[in-house]
Amino acid sequence: MQTRVESGKKPKTWKRMTLMIVGVLVLIAIVAGVKVMQVMKMMAGFGPPPPSAVSTAKATTEDWQPELKAVGSLRAVRGADLALDMPGLVTDVNLKSGDDVKEGQVLVQLRSTEDEAQLRQLEAAAALAEVTFNRAKQQLAVQAISKADYDTASADLKGKQAAVAQQRVNVSRKALRAPFAGRAGIVTVNPGAYLNSGAVIVTVQQTDPVFVDFFMPQKNLSQIKVGQKIALSLDAYPGKAFEGTLTAISPKVDSQTRNVQIEATVPNPDRVLAPGMFANVSVEIGEHRKYLTLPQTAVVYNPYGETVYVVRKKSDFDKDQAESQKSAAASAQKTDAKPADAKKDDRKAEPKKDEKKEDPNQLVVQQTFVTTSGTRGDQVAITKGLDEGAEVVTSGQIKLKNGAPIKIDNSVQPSNNPNPTPQEN
Repeated sequence: MQTRVESGKKPKTWKRMTLMIVGVLVLIAIVAGVKVMQVMKMMAGFGPPPPSAVSTAKATTEDWQPELKAVGSLRAVRGADLALDMPGLVTDVNLKSGDDVKEGQVLVQLRSTEDEAQLRQLEAAAALAEVTFNRAKQQLAVQAISKADYDTASADLKGKQAAVAQQRVNVSRKALRAPFAGRAGIVTVNPGAYLNSGAVIVTVQQTDPVFVDFFMPQKNLSQIKVGQKIALSLDAYPGKAFEGTLTAISPKVDSQTRNVQIEATVPNPDRVLAPGMFANVSVEIGEHRKYLTLPQTAVVYNPYGETVYVVRKKSDFDKDQAESQKSAAASAQKTDAKPADAKKDDRKAEPKKDEKKEDPNQLVVQQTFVTTSGTRGDQVAITKGLDEGAEVVTSGQIKLKNGAPIKIDNSVQPSNNPNPTPQEN
């Protein structure tokens, strides 16, 4: 006969699973604790991060001329591409490429023998009509002819004279004359060539002085006035400046770009400036001032303002930080009493005696807000937030933060030229 086992004495499955899970969690906790202790021990063995290598420059005071910059294009005071409005065969070319020409000088002559012959014929007819008119005038005085015959003779004379004037114009149209004094361009026309009407023969440019056309944003319109001095610099003449005067401001602002066109006049006695060249234009907009200057690379531009990293000793930096914290704590005590638990936190925040001491002469950086006022070349003007002679980081800021240790390496310095010029290798 089979013996039954009581179900109450048999261990339940869920109890075994619970014990298994608890055992696994305990094992995981032990392994994790060991790993955390190893990591903490490893981190405790690490020393402070090595100082970052940076370059530095000192803030210096320099004379500063406020100015606006733009790119302009040179234009001749007078310039024209000359052409004839009549076709014909070239008989004479009275200039060479690059010649200086005078106003009214005949440059190119087309064949005009037929027109001149017709002119002489018309002049003879006009002379005969004048004689007939004078005779009719005398006859009318003695009432030998009627008033109608006199009027006919007068009209015939006027018609003949008008024909002569028209033919003289036709003859003059066969000669290309300089409309103004200037310098001729390249001449490619030779005697014997046939020219069509409207074909450009030569260009004449009056290049002393020259105009400079450039544009400025409408926000600068209040700073620009006729008579202001300008300076030009051109890639063709590096290191040389050409001075001029602002002579005209367009009364209309471009509705597409919101820029205003400006014209300046620059003397060009040596005729080294040619129409069509582009130039960098600087417009002086105020009196000379003195500003602290730094290389533009020294300023870090952020959404919340411009900052620089000033080089300080570790001891001075810590002293300033302690004073600022003390001032903040005093301000907080004036507004609200300090709770008791805050005092406990202060005691906990006190440095431990066994902490490693840092070198008080170690160089660190202090992030400082500054106010800038325009740029020129590679330089930026500082108007607030910095003292003259302060040593400021000029490169390597991307790896810095407030209080970070540094080492100075000025073997390579960023450019700090107020008037840089392009260089080609």
